Amino acid sequence: MPFPFTPEQKQTAFWLGLWLAFVVLLYALGPVLTPFIAAAILAYALNGGVDYLSSRRIGRYPLPRALAVVLVMLLFLSGVSALVLIVVPVLQTEVPLLMAQIPAFLVKLDQVLTPKLNAMGIKVTLDGSGIRALLSQQFASGGDEIWTTVLSSARIGGTRVLGWIATLILIPVVLFYLLLDWHKMLATISGAVPRRWVVQTVGMAQEVNVLLAQYLRGQLLVMLVLAAYYSIGLSIAGFDVALPVGILTGLLVFIPYLGFGLGLMLALIAAVLQFPGWSGLISVAVIYGAGQVIEGFFLTPRLVGERIGLNPLAVIFALLAFGQLFGFVGVLLALPASAVLMVAFRHLRHHYLRSSFYNA
Repeated sequence: MPFPFTPEQKQTAFWLGLWLAFVVLLYALGPVLTPFIAAAILAYALNGGVDYLSSRRIGRYPLPRALAVVLVMLLFLSGVSALVLIVVPVLQTEVPLLMAQIPAFLVKLDQVLTPKLNAMGIKVTLDGSGIRALLSQQFASGGDEIWTTVLSSARIGGTRVLGWIATLILIPVVLFYLLLDWHKMLATISGAVPRRWVVQTVGMAQEVNVLLAQYLRGQLLVMLVLAAYYSIGLSIAGFDVALPVGILTGLLVFIPYLGFGLGLMLALIAAVLQFPGWSGLISVAVIYGAGQVIEGFFLTPRLVGERIGLNPLAVIFALLAFGQLFGFVGVLLALPASAVLMVAFRHLRHHYLRSSFYNA
């Protein structure tokens, strides 16, 4: 005997199934949605500036929202361009120095490893001529396989480069239209929520908005303070690339662990190339170690208020989980998305504790 469903239950099951299918479709279209997701995140962050400018008046007339969107986007693109102009001189400075140090490094490596390899019966010289001879031998023995691999990598790499170019072109276009119609889209989404859930849904959305706004404002302050700290610290230590490396390290703090690691790696490379002995490495260790202490025990609790309330283990798990599901973009979105999930979990837990299933 089939289980009897009421008409209301059938409607609920139908719409829930439809929304589930929609979510599955979005997940399947993940690569296509990348520019739209990135533009939506930027629109959320930049909408406050657009609202502020559009509320200003030029004489007796308010500033058109389209013009406000263009001004905010130009300001944002100028900031991104400035960051790129900071990174490029660092690479232009350090890469030639690194290339100049490679022959001396190979000589030291040959002095250390060659006797051990000879004792194991491996006859190879790790200086420049020895490595060139080894590479020539490998190309001669496996030329067809190497050529096939190179062609395959070139095809895959070319396709990815074209995809990145298309994404970079599409993001500003999508961002413009999202900012232009931001409030209309929010009203449309709110209107699509079932009326019996609209109060709870709007309440949760407001909680998430407050939490994310606190996170973004606090994180921006942390980035600015750390950029100044690392730049000043590296300058006092005598680094030639103190300003670009310091600014880059501070601004990349918004990428948890990865941003600090990249800045630390650039500083270590600069220390090895510029300073003899261990003095440069010790300076980097002291400056970046103190920076981590300042960020973790003073800046983050005072300026961000424990950020989104996750303990370190939860942060590490969120980074790994979102990175596994969504790649590098997932790492960037891990903490803000965790804030959203935390609000949802708090409401779910409150509902569970009040349910008859728990209290029976």
